[in-house]
Amino acid sequence: TEGINVHLYGAHIFHTDNRRVWDYVNSLTEFNRYTNSPIANYKGELYNLPFNMNTFYQLWGVRTPAEAKARIAEQCREYADITPKNLEEQALKLCGRDIYQRLIKGYTEKQWGRAATELPAFIIKRVPFRFVFDNNYFNDRYQGIPIGGYNRLTDALLTGIEVRTGIDYLKHRDELDALAERILYTGCIDELFGYVCGHLEYRSLRFEHRLLKDTEDFQGNAVVNYTDRETPYTRVIEHKHFEFGHQPSTVITYEHPDSFGPGKEPYYPVNDAANTAVFKQYEELARQTPNLLLGGRLAQYTYADMDDTVAAALDLWEAERK
Repeated sequence: TEGINVHLYGAHIFHTDNRRVWDYVNSLTEFNRYTNSPIANYKGELYNLPFNMNTFYQLWGVRTPAEAKARIAEQCREYADITPKNLEEQALKLCGRDIYQRLIKGYTEKQWGRAATELPAFIIKRVPFRFVFDNNYFNDRYQGIPIGGYNRLTDALLTGIEVRTGIDYLKHRDELDALAERILYTGCIDELFGYVCGHLEYRSLRFEHRLLKDTEDFQGNAVVNYTDRETPYTRVIEHKHFEFGHQPSTVITYEHPDSFGPGKEPYYPVNDAANTAVFKQYEELARQTPNLLLGGRLAQYTYADMDDTVAAALDLWEAERK
C-alpha cells in the first residue's frame, strides 16, 4: 500500500540467537537491521520498553542502577510475604505497584479478556528488568525484517512446490492424504480430530488498518503499546518504520484482542491446566495416527516465536529424511 509493506497479522520481527536459523532464513532472502524498540503509552504518558533504565527514569527520576534497584525493592517489599494466587499478586510481588499498574495490568487484561485476578499466577514467571539504558526489546544476537516484506521469504520457501490455496484440508482429507507419504498438519489439533476430546480455547485478534494519505509519520515508531485498560486496542503499528520508509503517507494498524469463535482466526492458545489436559489427549491421538506430523503453534497448542518454528521445522526435516 503506497509503497509500504503491511504486516496484515500484526507486527512480526524476526529475532534469534540460533545461527543455523539465521543463516537459513538469510539464504532465502536478505534481512534489514531493524531493532524492535516499542513505546508504552499509559494514559498519554510515554515509557520505553523493555523495562530498562530509561523506563525507571521516566517512572521515578532515578539515574543509576542502584537507585532503580532500591526503588523496585521498596515497591516489592509490601508483597514479599504473600503466596501469589493469581497473576495480579504474582506481578505485584515481582515488580511492585507502579510498573504493574502502568505497564502490565491493563495490557494483560485486554490481551486475555479477563481480570488479572482471574488469571493464573504462572503466566508471569518473572519480570525482566535491565539496568542499562538500552531500548532493544530482544536479547537475541540476530534481528531484522525481510527487505521487501515477508512475502519474499514465503515465496522463496515455496519455490518449485505445488501450492493449492482456498482448499479446506479437512473437507478433502481422503483425496489429499492419498497424494502423500507424510501429512504435516499445522491447523488446530482439536479440529483435526473432530473435537472428540472437547474444544481447546484460543484467543484471537482483530486488526483495523488505516491508510493516512495526508500524514508522513503518525507516531514516530513502529510499535506503540497502549497499557491502560480503557483504550480498547493493545497497540498501534506504523508499518513504514519496519523498513525505514520515507513515503509521504503512512499505514497504521490498531490491534484489538478478541475472543475466539466461528469465522475468527485462532492466534494464542490458552495454556491453562484444563486446556493442557485436553491437548494431551489429542497429542496421544496424533501419536496413534500413521504418517501424521504436527507443526506450528495451533497443531502443537503452544506459543512459538518464528525462529523457534523454523528451528523445529528444520529438526523435523532432518529426522524425517533419515
